[in-house]
Amino acid sequence: MSELSDTELLALFRREESRNYAFNLIVRTHQRRLYAFVRRMVTDHDEAQDVLQEVFIKAWKGLDGFREDAQLYSWLHRIAYNQSINHLKRLRRGLFVNNDQVVERLTADMDRSEHFTGDAIEKKLQRAVMRLPDKQRAVFTMKYFQEMKYTEISDATGTSVGALKASYHIAVKKIEAWLTSDQT
Repeated sequence: MSELSDTELLALFRREESRNYAFNLIVRTHQRRLYAFVRRMVTDHDEAQDVLQEVFIKAWKGLDGFREDAQLYSWLHRIAYNQSINHLKRLRRGLFVNNDQVVERLTADMDRSEHFTGDAIEKKLQRAVMRLPDKQRAVFTMKYFQEMKYTEISDATGTSVGALKASYHIAVKKIEAWLTSDQT
């Protein structure tokens, strides 16, 4: 969307007179991919919008301190990852339920949502993905759905590439098992 490099966007953001314009460009450039990730993590459209808003609020507050040792998208994705995980933890605490009950609620939300347009196979896959532990689900989502490289996922999660590969492999095996059984 934006033809400006990260460095140019950040330079614009750091100038008071163009701060809002630059941030608007940053949001427009990255919101679709970040929303896709958050949505796969929390499933509910409205909750995903809330989490994404929190992501951009944190980005606004932290952008002055961004050191540019990673790509801007990786930094934003790390915020989205953390906010999604925190949202799911708050959901568990607020409902006083176990993971299976949260998965049931999230997949039921997916079934009722007009924003989820997938067919039966996609819904079955999403249900299987939702059964993964949060961090494993995030790794699977970034690798499978968003086609991110392990180095990009490492930047977003703060996890080593080797651990990510193992986590992804385990996630794939679990999903295959769920998809071939009658559990989903």
